[in-house]
Amino acid sequence: MAEKQINREDFRTAGSIWSDCADRPAFQGLKTDLKTDVLVIGGGMAGLLCAYMLDRAGVDYVLVEADTIGSGITENTTAKITSQHGLIYHKLVKEFGMEKAAMYLHANEDALSRYKDLCRGIDCDLEERDAFVYSLKDTREMEDELDTLGKLHFPSEFVKHPPLPFPVAGAVRFADQAQFNPIKFIRGIAGGLNIYEHTRVRELAEGKAMTDAGTVTADHMIVATHFPFINKHGSYFLKMYQHRSYVIALEHGPDLKGMYVDAAPAGLSLRNYKDLLLVGGGGHRTGKTGGNWEELRRFASDHYPDVRECCRWAAQDCMTLDHVPYIGRYSRRTRGLLVAAGFNKWGMTSSMVSAMVLTDMVMGKKNPYEAVFSPSRTMLRPQLAANGLEAAKNLLTLSTPRCPHMGCALKWNQAEHSWDCPCHGSRFDGKGHLTDNPATGDLKSGKGHV
Repeated sequence: MAEKQINREDFRTAGSIWSDCADRPAFQGLKTDLKTDVLVIGGGMAGLLCAYMLDRAGVDYVLVEADTIGSGITENTTAKITSQHGLIYHKLVKEFGMEKAAMYLHANEDALSRYKDLCRGIDCDLEERDAFVYSLKDTREMEDELDTLGKLHFPSEFVKHPPLPFPVAGAVRFADQAQFNPIKFIRGIAGGLNIYEHTRVRELAEGKAMTDAGTVTADHMIVATHFPFINKHGSYFLKMYQHRSYVIALEHGPDLKGMYVDAAPAGLSLRNYKDLLLVGGGGHRTGKTGGNWEELRRFASDHYPDVRECCRWAAQDCMTLDHVPYIGRYSRRTRGLLVAAGFNKWGMTSSMVSAMVLTDMVMGKKNPYEAVFSPSRTMLRPQLAANGLEAAKNLLTLSTPRCPHMGCALKWNQAEHSWDCPCHGSRFDGKGHLTDNPATGDLKSGKGHV
């Protein structure tokens, strides 16, 4: 595989604002075989919250992380803690009915409340902020959402003129939501947890996880690796795709007095952190092209010409067939194997919900939110056909390099200087080193398919 040449000038301001703002506790790698009751695989927000709750419940557990804790998607989040996930609730009623839509809402409100309680003892810059979903032109969908929220007995309101630098048709407001610094939060909960870093799980068998340094034997395993890496169960390679999105941080940007997201899929996201304004958007399916940072810079130039960009970064999100995460048993046939995946860009509350549901399942308790998040729910959704067609097209493409996950043809991402998989979202840097799963290893130089 030919290595792409990277212009190092492009990386002067790369990296999220969270990356260097708080020292994280460091943990040794696994050096031998071990046995535990629960193995948590993945040290992002979801895995760490699972470990934290298991620890507080007195359950014997171990968490293993392939790199360092919080170094993946968690480090690149915009860190909004909210139960407002776009204009989703009227859609959930149509898909699942009123009872399960209420279940989804209450689960995320419970998650928000638990974050607020935890953060009282942690220096993580938590701020209560109202959350807004705005629309540039159309109020019809907002009216449907407000009507549904009224039926769910949830307080929300229509705001005609939110403090945005461009005209909108209005916005739906959720009061008293929150935002924080996710890495400072991780620093606050991770100390003292039973964690092994630099320990990548290569393979799973019944009750066993094989790493390069040893085998972990466990009665229960929680796969919290962002995209599940086991293909023979659960059909996650059909049930999900991955989506890139981009963020720039603007110095001395105005305080917008809230957290904002466009109801349109290709719209912008905005929030403040201290004296910075974070602008997100420019997204696209992984392996495709989109507006990336240039779209955000054009927006900033048009609306905030006097502010300066201080850093930029990108994130990657797993998108499900029906906009609801997969939290529960990995599949109907896998006893003791659990999963948390498909957070649809709302990883903070979804991570907390995952920890609540999965900790209860490990302990043999019935969780009140379990049914709506079941990974075994129907796959018969329109997105299933789109995912299948994308995979088939790229499997038949005669080019190299190819993804070691399932053999799809990789595409060069010029904006980020990476090889990206349009099928399932694995990514590799210009030298072929793995940066994003579900692949579990690097590309082999000179070979088309590992």
